[in-house]
Amino acid sequence: MSTLARTIARRTVVLDGGLATLLESHGHDLTTDLWSARLLRDAPGAICDAHKEYYEAGAEVATTASYQASFDGFAAAGIDRAEATRLLTDSVRLAAAARDEVAPDGWVAASVGPYGAALADGSEYRGDDGLTVAQLRDWHRPRLEILADAGADVLALETIPGLAEVEALLAEVDGTGMPAWLSLTADGDRTRTGEPLREAFRMAADVAEIIAVGVNCCDPRQVRGAIADAVSVALVPGVAYPNSGEAWDASTHAWSGEAAFDAELVRSWITAGAGLVGGCCRVGPDQIARLAAVVSAAADDAGTQTPTAPPPAQAGPAT
Repeated sequence: MSTLARTIARRTVVLDGGLATLLESHGHDLTTDLWSARLLRDAPGAICDAHKEYYEAGAEVATTASYQASFDGFAAAGIDRAEATRLLTDSVRLAAAARDEVAPDGWVAASVGPYGAALADGSEYRGDDGLTVAQLRDWHRPRLEILADAGADVLALETIPGLAEVEALLAEVDGTGMPAWLSLTADGDRTRTGEPLREAFRMAADVAEIIAVGVNCCDPRQVRGAIADAVSVALVPGVAYPNSGEAWDASTHAWSGEAAFDAELVRSWITAGAGLVGGCCRVGPDQIARLAAVVSAAADDAGTQTPTAPPPAQAGPAT
């Protein structure tokens, strides 16, 4: 199987959509602080089935149910450290099982959500946790080590709201040899904490393990500009998987506004340099199927796609 890094250097790869979106549509209650991570303990089969649905829809990468999984969060739910470690490992195992059954040429991305996600109050969309880079490194390190050892093909450092957490995560993966992509949740050309988005992309350019940079869980209409900046600054392919365009209200746990996710927008993301495209919250298998069709048509229109950025140097085992 080709490595993911080499593949996205020559063509666009389709990611999955929102895992929680799909699980909720099947009737699962995700209103607890653990969100979809609760099902790692209570309904692991449902998670595996959800991954299968995305693969069947045309996704080539499954993102694990570890986004909101943390030792602090598990402890608050009465789950000890040994069990939490097993559940984190299981998140990769479940995605790999779905991949092996439905899309054996696909990949598994271990989701590494931000510190704010573990607070379950929408903090990842504000980035106002107040932690230092050192504190963020200490908090992320144990989970990163477990997920890196669990057999995933790539780490998805995703929905990162600010530069302090970008610095912390990059420092933790630097030198490990474990491929990762870095994806921020942004507002226009700024991080959620108001810093220049380009600065995050510049920081990523210095870490050999980073195979793609970009944005997720943002308005799909803002993606193209962010990807163009990411590719030009970081010199690796872009990654883009926005949400539906609706707004999340953490106090009411509800979405509002009109959806703006249009699979045809993906053509502009590919033109801008995206090597990984998919969806986040409120984007389900139907939208991923349409997105996959657009990716395929764009490849046909272009003939053999040429790389929009040079493949990253690999510091160790690659995907």
